[in-house]
Amino acid sequence: MACMKLGSKSEVFHLDNLTWLCSTGLPSDVILEVGERTFHLHKFPLLSKSRLLENLIGELSGEDETKCVLQLHDIPGGAKTFLLAAKFCYGVKIELTALNVVRLRCAAEYLQMTEDCGEGNLIMQTENFLNEIFCYWTDSIKALETCEEVLPHAEELHIVSRCIDSLAMKACADPSLFSLPMSGCSDVENPGAAGIWNGIRTAAKPNPVSEDWWYEDVSILRFPLYKRLILAVGTRGMRAERIAGSVVYYAKRHLPLLGRQSSFQNGNCAAPGLAISASSDVGQRNLLEEIVELLPIEKGVTATNFLLRLLRTSMILDARQSCRDNLEKRVGVQLDQAALEDLLIPNMGYSVETLYDIDCVQRILDHFILVDHGSLDSNSNCMVYEGQLMGGSNSLTPMTMVANLVDGYLAEVAPDVNLKLLKFESLAAGIPDYARPLDDGIYRAIDIFLKAHPWLTDSEKEQLCRLMNCQKLSLEASTHAAQNERLPLRVIVQVLFFEQLRLRTSVAGWFFVSDNLQNSQNHSGNLALIRNDASTQAAGTTQNHLVAVNDMKERVSGLEKECSSMKQDIEKLVKTKGTWNAILKKFSFRPKTKSSYYDPNASKPGNNSKTLPESKEPFANGKVNHNSGELED
Repeated sequence: MACMKLGSKSEVFHLDNLTWLCSTGLPSDVILEVGERTFHLHKFPLLSKSRLLENLIGELSGEDETKCVLQLHDIPGGAKTFLLAAKFCYGVKIELTALNVVRLRCAAEYLQMTEDCGEGNLIMQTENFLNEIFCYWTDSIKALETCEEVLPHAEELHIVSRCIDSLAMKACADPSLFSLPMSGCSDVENPGAAGIWNGIRTAAKPNPVSEDWWYEDVSILRFPLYKRLILAVGTRGMRAERIAGSVVYYAKRHLPLLGRQSSFQNGNCAAPGLAISASSDVGQRNLLEEIVELLPIEKGVTATNFLLRLLRTSMILDARQSCRDNLEKRVGVQLDQAALEDLLIPNMGYSVETLYDIDCVQRILDHFILVDHGSLDSNSNCMVYEGQLMGGSNSLTPMTMVANLVDGYLAEVAPDVNLKLLKFESLAAGIPDYARPLDDGIYRAIDIFLKAHPWLTDSEKEQLCRLMNCQKLSLEASTHAAQNERLPLRVIVQVLFFEQLRLRTSVAGWFFVSDNLQNSQNHSGNLALIRNDASTQAAGTTQNHLVAVNDMKERVSGLEKECSSMKQDIEKLVKTKGTWNAILKKFSFRPKTKSSYYDPNASKPGNNSKTLPESKEPFANGKVNHNSGELED
């Protein structure tokens, strides 16, 4: 830390209880009262340095030559700073540091210790030292921090603005381009900063500095000064990502509730209506609202999980509605970057209807749809085939990512018996149909909801099942749905119909490919007549393909008969629930081996296949595997 020593005389001041005495051998002729301290000093040293004391002593001396008592209760820095100023007047050694120079500069201005009273007076000495410490990052931070104690005077002397400009310039600079002076220490004080090579002292290679090197240092500032510093670096062109990183660091340090998990799953959620201690409630609420306003508004520069934590904390602290609306809109803009566990925001109201705040998630989703709708290319009226179901693009669109997120959220909140059907439908219907390549996720959520709400009527169940598209269920999901007794009979029939239709389309595709192979082999056979060595092999291959084609023709013919019979039988279906097993037999549906929804290892060789039982448990018994998109036990 930079320092400067003034004066040359030895210490002549000593404290007696609450009184400072100056032992120069001469009796004191002036008494100064500063706060609770009393100073017994001499007029001449004070008059020679301070224009204010000269005027005050001159006024009192005309009235009473024997007694001179002055009161300086409003001097910046109080008695501790006045003691340093008094020592300077007497020529006693004092040490200027980054921790006392601001207070001493303000006290010197208050006492009018200008160059008119004497050359090299305290105002000039402190100004020179301030200009020196502005060259160093650490000392500038310390000086700015001490400005809080004498803020009005420091503002008037522009010390605060000069400190902030110095810090902003250093924070915006690229530390990799030059060696940034972090403090006033020299290489002698920091032996690790230099090395010895061949007997010659050389500067050590500087360690690489990351862009967040200044986050921790500025986080010690009180928020008004920190806010001014952040605004200053913003005007100097600092990237929004770095500004957001600093604000996030500051918030985590000064908002303890941000680090508290508020989920019913981990058991340490604050109870609804729980208030923070009255002493910290208002301060924390105001700080959170200020931090939200300070965050950059650009999309993606602030992590979505941090914004959701801020939103959750704002509900606990009962922040202003405008603050919560602001956070919900920011989350909505980048909802595709959110994680499921961050969306599980417990209900904080006094009248708790559901465990989780579903209305908040609905508003966030609505804002995402509003912002993202214009850039989406909808194509919902398309047939999804097996190849499309099993394949997929390597990169998901934001809308598809949000669809998966919402489906997972619905599966988490579906077991809540207080969750109303209309709320569930409203949230699920907010996702366009084209956003779901597969409807396995929404089917799983519907299945869990049906189990948790067994009192739903048949019409309500059918209304709920309209949220999913039976054409977009995978093979495993279709197998489960076909035997799910909780689903309405009409939905089960639709699942069976589209499964058979998809199988027919696949077989027809194979027939087309085999027909092309047959023609290709015939052409190859004509060419092979020239080559006697390959003729036998070509004839055998052609015969095998002809057998395969004939077999496929028979299967396609059988499927056509089944589809024709199915269309006639669907019209004769009764609504009694007990007839669904008979319908399965009618459609020649056979239980398949246990699918990956129940046993992820079922497809591996060597595992014993088991007959798939009737579905008594919902999809909820399996958890969503976010890596593969399948459901597991």
